[in-house]
Amino acid sequence: MAKSNKKTVRSIDDLKGEYERLNERKIQAQTQLEEATKQLEALQKEADDEFETSNIDELKSKLEQMETENEKRRSDYQELLEGISGELAKVEQEAGSPTNSGNGDDA
Repeated sequence: MAKSNKKTVRSIDDLKGEYERLNERKIQAQTQLEEATKQLEALQKEADDEFETSNIDELKSKLEQMETENEKRRSDYQELLEGISGELAKVEQEAGSPTNSGNGDDA
């Protein structure tokens, strides 16, 4: 007995149909690649314009610097507001308590 070939023999029409499907997928992939390349170039230009670099490591470094500066500013602002709040509380407390000049010495 001869060994049976498990590979299915396909007709030329089946092969042509598969070729057409694969060719269509290839065209779609190329179109998507072209669009992605255009978007990448646009984003790189935007990064260069705004941050003077499009290098990912440099951008990460700049982001860390910006986050550090932002946290410092937030902390400074919080400290300022707490100081104002403390001063306001003192003024309110002093306004609510009797003053030394009006101790009832009028009598």
